[in-house]
Amino acid sequence: MSNYSIKDLEQLSGIKAHTLRIWEQRYNIISPKRTDTNIRTYDDLDLKLVLNISLLKDHGFKISEISKMSLGEMTNEVITISDRKLNYPDQIHALTISMIDLDEDRFEKIISTNILQFGFENTMIYIIYPFLSRIGTLWVTGSIGPAQEHFMSNLIRQKIIVAIDGQVSKQSSTAKKYLLFLPEGELHEIGLLFANYIIRARNNKVIYLGQSLPLSELEFAYNLHKPDYIFASITSSPSNHEVQPYVEKLAGRFPDTQLLFTGYQVVGQDIQTPSNALIINNISDLIRIAST
Repeated sequence: MSNYSIKDLEQLSGIKAHTLRIWEQRYNIISPKRTDTNIRTYDDLDLKLVLNISLLKDHGFKISEISKMSLGEMTNEVITISDRKLNYPDQIHALTISMIDLDEDRFEKIISTNILQFGFENTMIYIIYPFLSRIGTLWVTGSIGPAQEHFMSNLIRQKIIVAIDGQVSKQSSTAKKYLLFLPEGELHEIGLLFANYIIRARNNKVIYLGQSLPLSELEFAYNLHKPDYIFASITSSPSNHEVQPYVEKLAGRFPDTQLLFTGYQVVGQDIQTPSNALIINNISDLIRIAST
């Protein structure tokens, strides 16, 4: 079971910490534990309760009404709402609960329903990516345990791979070539896999090299395929002070190819890009490039 701070709850539920404190005092609707230094801490059950309250509130229930509900009544109302079409924030709440409970069936229902309604690409852009962004900080700080992180990452990874396998190739002889890889030591593959899907969906050719690729192997693949673009996602490796030299090294090694970089270590990090390198700040940037 994970432990959350009041700021964690605020980030995951969208309910301000100040509001949570008022609810605690006025309605006794949530009862956090306290550390020896009197700091509030919350567990998985508290987080689910707050997420359910947030969902009910967003669908017209007043907090005074919610505070009078038993847990069973609250759960029944949430299930009733969940059986209707939910908006994107509601779906993100539901995914968070499935992560807390390690509930694969619930995850499958949420994702399958949304893919049918919105399509795979929109489900990734408007639900999965905001969900990953919302809980990303908690993974880094350890508020969410490795089991929950691995559980969700592997399920999402499987969905993207299935979607890629289901794509019908319509490449022409003039299709652009993209070589996709993660630098040596980098294992965060979800962004790279989705880039694979986005690029293929625009009828381009992808050479996918995956995780933790040594530079020598990148050079081997480059010489074999001569790609128009090299795309790399940098989330944790290279580390902060090594990213700028790494970008410059790749630009020097592959001067005739357009380099595309994305990931936590480059987006918004004041990286100085050589003339043949570009930072992909969001999915829209990649879609625009892959569509030309």
